[in-house]
Amino acid sequence: MSFRPFLLSGLLSASLSTQAQNTPAARPMSQRMADAFISWHPDSILIGSRKTARWDYEQGLMLKALERVWQRTGDARYFIYIQKDLDQFVRPDGSIRTYKLDDYNLDNLTTGHALLTLSQLSVPQAEKYQKAARLLRQQLETQPRTKAGGFWHKKVYPNQMWLDGLYMAEPFYAEYSQAFNQPAGFDDIAKQFALIEKNLTDPKTGLKYHGYDESREQQWANKTTGQSANFWDRGLGWYAMALVDVLDYFPQNHPQRQQLIQNVQRLAPVLVKYQDATAGTWALVMDQAARKGNYQEASGSSMFVYFLQKGVRMGYLDKKYAAAARKGYDGLLKQFVAEENGALAFNGTVSVGGLGGKPYRDGSFEYYLTEPLRKNDLKGVGPFILASVEMETAASAVCTGKTVAVDNYFNHELRKNALSGQPETWHYTWDDRTHGGFYFWGQQFRDLGAQTATIRTAPTAAALKGVDVFIIVDPDTRKETPQPNFVQPADVQVLTKWVKDGGTLVLMANDTSNCEIPRFNTLTRAFGIEFLPLNLNMVKGSEFEQGRVNLPAGGPVFKIAKSAYIKELAPLDVKAPATPLVQMSGHTIIATAKVGKGTVLAVGDPWLYNEYVDGRKIPASFENYNAARDLATWLLQQSGRK
Repeated sequence: MSFRPFLLSGLLSASLSTQAQNTPAARPMSQRMADAFISWHPDSILIGSRKTARWDYEQGLMLKALERVWQRTGDARYFIYIQKDLDQFVRPDGSIRTYKLDDYNLDNLTTGHALLTLSQLSVPQAEKYQKAARLLRQQLETQPRTKAGGFWHKKVYPNQMWLDGLYMAEPFYAEYSQAFNQPAGFDDIAKQFALIEKNLTDPKTGLKYHGYDESREQQWANKTTGQSANFWDRGLGWYAMALVDVLDYFPQNHPQRQQLIQNVQRLAPVLVKYQDATAGTWALVMDQAARKGNYQEASGSSMFVYFLQKGVRMGYLDKKYAAAARKGYDGLLKQFVAEENGALAFNGTVSVGGLGGKPYRDGSFEYYLTEPLRKNDLKGVGPFILASVEMETAASAVCTGKTVAVDNYFNHELRKNALSGQPETWHYTWDDRTHGGFYFWGQQFRDLGAQTATIRTAPTAAALKGVDVFIIVDPDTRKETPQPNFVQPADVQVLTKWVKDGGTLVLMANDTSNCEIPRFNTLTRAFGIEFLPLNLNMVKGSEFEQGRVNLPAGGPVFKIAKSAYIKELAPLDVKAPATPLVQMSGHTIIATAKVGKGTVLAVGDPWLYNEYVDGRKIPASFENYNAARDLATWLLQQSGRK
């Protein structure tokens, strides 16, 4: 096998892999590479040798990578970059500069992810992002299809399905179908994957050919099968990422969900089979690694690492595949990551790979080797960041297999969903990305290895079965909900027993005008805690310092965060078995109690909702993101349930 070596600067060596993962104080590799990308493209994302920016799939890939880094850090710089980039293209009426629907190019749909993200956040002019997302979805309504129903990759490539197209279109299609409550979309998405599995899978190797021509008219197409001639690593990488990404949105009860998971499970051992035993990465033309001229390629290898590690994290793959992901990631660090002038660079990405066109690309082994390699090519940088996030998430997963549930019975406010128009519960729910939701905190729990769930009924032994951490937030008053569900004596009895048996209970009130405190206190008193009819930290406008709460340095719960922003909170009266955890000016702000085998934590405000965790509003001197992560870690470690 031949390698195309990439010399690292004197500041970097093979030890970078170990350093990146084992030095606690080291900035995560995902963040370092994201910062490097922003330094290359501070104002607009220029693709390849272009002089001007345009709506492009590489743009969408990078914005998705930056979103994950934002979720992992709570650093608003990454969100700001996403929004500024989109605002260069999306006009107030939802039209998109440089985008042409009638090109019918699946590549143009990838940036739709970022549109859907902003559509669901509390941002000014959210409507324009929603309209732009609808415009992209409209393309799929009339996208040309094969006779079997598969999307043409582009209008200029008639009758052709490429592996690339599954990543370009299907994750956006799936997220849109979920966000806009259009379940029929999932049937169509499943069909696209089924057609690829049927028409592009090689039964001998298990690998997938790059493309398929239903008409068999293309010079590159096998006249019997319609398949192209070779297995291109990035083509299969796009497909692999598409598989694990659409499953993020596919309904649990959809009849084809299990088939998609089986596709993941069939692909994983094939990738391990073709992984280089020494380098840990994968060859450009996957089944001919030893052939002269072939080489280890960075973008496809990054995609395979992402696929394998995410597959393990989500439970689609056996944990044994984490070793292959680790080996692949170490190979990426050793072969392709360099340090230049204090910033990272990423080498070894093949520039393009296509079929047909002008000049004509015949899909031969020789063709793929003619495409040049590029440094800092976004098709490699984006997947490397995503792979890094997965590896970092795996390293930080402190409590796998546990379930964290949030109550949606005592707190059950309703509103009309801005995208689907359907009624939905909001305020402190895992799915709510607006200011009042727990989406960010839920992501932290999931990144720590837990599953998040919602309990929509009164707490019973059956409802709480399998739940390790249960969070009750801000029970409704009649002002908020016409027919609220108040805490009843039976609820107190069930929850007390559940805690004594090892459950971890989190009780979050609110200021006295926005929380049904009297009945809530019938529950908290069972653990020696009572919310007092006082309001502290009444913040005027943007005078954020009025909401500062100092956290005990190096305490049992908050090991990293030293201060937090908690406004308009109800202080606590604490008796045994409860003890104060955080105090301020003679008031107890947070308290804990050990009861039987279990644990209770109470605080007088739902202070970890998105508005004060995602980094976009309060000054960086407040560490709500780190505090949320500290608390999530501690809660998962407390559970004594079997």
